[in-house]
Parts: sequence; structure tokens; C-alpha cells
Amino acid sequence: MPAPDILLVTLNARYFHASLGLRYLYANLGDLQPRAAIREFITSHRPIDIAEQLLAGAPRILGFGVYIWNVAETAEVIAIVKAVAPETVIVLGGPEVSHESAGQAIVAQADYLITGAADRAFAELCAAILQGHPPPQRIQHAADLALSDLALPYAYYTDEDVANRLIYVEASRGCPFKCQFCLSSLDKTAVPFELERFLAAMAQLHDRGVRHFKFVDRTFNLSAKTAVRILEFFLARLDDKLFLHFELVPDRMPDAIRVLIPQFPPGTLQFEIGIQTFNPAVQALIDRKQDDAQTDANLRWIRAATNAHIHADLIVGLPGEDLTSFAAGFDRLVALDPQEIQIGILKRLRGTPIIAHTDAWQLRFNAMPPYNVLSTASLRFTDMQRMSRFARYWDLVANSGRFPRTRQVLLGDSPFARFMAFADWLFASTRQTHQIAFDRLFELLWQGLTQALGVAPERAREALAEDYRHSGLRGAPAFLALPSGVPAGATTRPDRQARQAQHARRMDEP
Repeated sequence: MPAPDILLVTLNARYFHASLGLRYLYANLGDLQPRAAIREFITSHRPIDIAEQLLAGAPRILGFGVYIWNVAETAEVIAIVKAVAPETVIVLGGPEVSHESAGQAIVAQADYLITGAADRAFAELCAAILQGHPPPQRIQHAADLALSDLALPYAYYTDEDVANRLIYVEASRGCPFKCQFCLSSLDKTAVPFELERFLAAMAQLHDRGVRHFKFVDRTFNLSAKTAVRILEFFLARLDDKLFLHFELVPDRMPDAIRVLIPQFPPGTLQFEIGIQTFNPAVQALIDRKQDDAQTDANLRWIRAATNAHIHADLIVGLPGEDLTSFAAGFDRLVALDPQEIQIGILKRLRGTPIIAHTDAWQLRFNAMPPYNVLSTASLRFTDMQRMSRFARYWDLVANSGRFPRTRQVLLGDSPFARFMAFADWLFASTRQTHQIAFDRLFELLWQGLTQALGVAPERAREALAEDYRHSGLRGAPAFLALPSGVPAGATTRPDRQARQAQHARRMDEP
């Protein structure tokens, strides 16, 4: 079999991610498909090794999917390719290069750039190049396409993907909302795929053994009719391995959806719910329309009446939000008791309207990926650094699911203030935010609770002992007197919901 002329390439953050975008491009190559192949790497691979593998078959065209998390590494790969095989045609696409492309070093290295949804435009460009008629314009703007004209990509998840990687799917594209920090604010609206066609593709994936479906739709519950059909589809195929991830509009929960969600057992549903901020003035400033009272009611209902796992998002560094405002929103969200609270730092994604506030709110962004905000008029650089550490330690302790009893003692009745005090103490004591071993974290929590927060030793010991019993660790820290009848190192088998929650956290990594 001859080596492919076209290679579709991207660098994923982790092996277990599988690029939906590349599979769309491959599915829509038409007659060129037999001359093409997908090549996925991870960002930790050495660029020179990636370049060697790509050039082994002397491809004529390399098409790279470029994102905020892989732009630096991809640029290194392309530089090596162009140095040793300058005749290779480099085509770029993806959100990182579709906006503000002028001046980007990676764009200057490439032969062509396709902006926007390149599902069909890439095939047309490749055909022209291979036929000896390369277009003179380096920048190609993809035309809008009806979703009904697209070939679906799901048949191109391989058996290895099905066995070992996350399977991404989408029932719609776009978003009707205009939140200025989000690239979806550039969309005109949300457009659904034809439902019967989509469900037929999901049935084929399910028949092949896929049980973990991550929907990338921004607004899964926008159309109650569509959401109901999809939920009913999976209810009919319910088994103890099924896991579904959906992103929900926080203040929308129609009755037709409410009827179905409680029917899913623990460990089956994860809802990503972007709160971002509870400050009405900040919401107005960034064009975020959200009924906070209805959002509260919906989260309470999900926690009280369903088995769904809630992954709620807040953003640090939005224009107009200071520490006091963020703390109030954080405490409000903690009181609603989602299983996870993802604390993200505002990023200046290329093309997003958030840049309009740069001068008025003194937004200072990192010039290098991931373009995180470094300071604002309301948050000093030192405050942003503290919040970055707060977010990291929150993941280690609260979002990990490993310290449910200890978390209650740690947060008390002032969650933000107490966790900030703990985070400040932890960094001062260790000067580390990463590579903190699990067993060492028990020791650090003991010290932080009793020394930094003044928790009574017996209360701290009781909470940590309960969490240690379920930790899987062998032996016991010196401070920890395990309850009577529980030997050191005793473990209990984690239940299905805990195992699925661990998998859910993997699904939320970039």
C-alpha cells in the first residue's frame, strides 16, 4: 500500500484524547480519502521525533490542527519539517490560528491557512495542490456549510480509539449566547445535526462497544425536544458501563428533561455547568445572560432529585470582578454542593471580544499560551498568583473526590476564606503546586488543618482517618490513629460513581 500523500496531524494534550476535528476532515475528503491518513501525537513527544515520523513516507501535504494547548509544540515540528523537507506543503487550521493570524510565527511558517470550519475547504485545497494548481492566496476562508452536507466522522474512530480513548460527539454546532470570553460568542446561533442521522451514528458507536460519550455541544439542553430524544436513546441502552457528559445551559431545565434525568443511575451522567460568575454587573459587562435565581434552583434540583455528577465552572479575572466578588460567588456555589468546581483563569482566546475591556479594566495577559490574565484593575498580579495556586490545590483536595470528610472540616462555614488560608499556608510551606504525592498530602492536610486553620486535632484526625480508609494507601501516617478495628492500610473498593467521577475528571482535561 503506498504511503499517504496527505497526513492529518495534531498534538493532543493526552494520549486518551482523540481528535474529533481530524476525523471530520478525513470523513469529508471524498475521492482523496484513500490518499490520506490521520496521525495523532501528544505534546510531550519530542518535536524532532514527530517530524521524523511524519516525513517517513514523504507526504506531500501535512494538515495541522492548531489549538491553544499545542501551538508552541506544533510550531517546533513545522520548523523542523520545513528545514529538512521544504517541499512539503504545510496547511494550518483550528481555533488558535483562525483569528488574529497576522503576526503569528506559526502562520508565517506555513504554506496555507484555512480559517473557520475547514471540513470541506481542506479537501478542496488538497485537490488543487495535488492537481498542480495551488491557489495563490495563502489564507483560505472556509465558506459556511449546511451540516446536512457534511459526512459524519464517527466511523473513523478506530477499534483502538474505542478501547482506549475518549470518544467525542456533537449533536449541534455553535452557540446563541455572546459571552465575551468564549470563542462561541462569534457564532450566529446553535445549529443541530439531523437527529435521526446523528442517533444512527451513535447506535453504531454503541454497537462497537463505546460506552463513554463526551458531547462537545455548548448548549445540550437548549432544545428540549432534541435533548429528550438523546436521553431516551441512551436510557434504552443503559448498562453499568454507560457514561455521558453534557454541557448544560445553567438556567434552563424544561420539565420534559426533568422527567428523564432521575432515571439514570449513579455514575452515568456528568453535567458541565458554566456559572463563570454570580456578579450581575460583571455578567452585564461581558454580555453573559444568566438568571442566577433559576440557576440556583436548577443546581439544587439536580443534586436533590438526580444522580448526576455536576462539574460547575467559575472564572477568575473577569473584568470588574475582585477577590471579594469572586469569594461571594464561590461560597454561593459551594453551598449548592456540586461534586466539582472547576476554577479557571481567564484566557484571552484569539478573536474573542473580551479584548475590548483591555484598557478600561487594565487587563494584562500572558503573551505566551495559554494567554492567561496576569492582572486586572481589580486583581493584582500577586492576587492572580494566589488564585492560580488556590485553583490547583482545590483540584488536588476538593475535586479529587479523595477527601470528602476532610473537605467538610476544611471549608467550614467560610469556604473561600478558609481554603485561601490553607492554600497560602500550603505554598509557603512547600513552594510546590505539582508533584505532591498522595500520601504526603494527608500529612500536609493534617498540618494545615491543625496549624493554619486551628482545627481541633481530634476533629481533624477523625476526618482524615475516614478518608484514609478509602484511599488505597498502605500503612498509616504517624499522626493518624485509625478507628478501632480498622487496620493500617485497610481499603474499601471504590463504588461505581467514584470510579466514573475519576474518569470524568480525565474527560475535562484539555
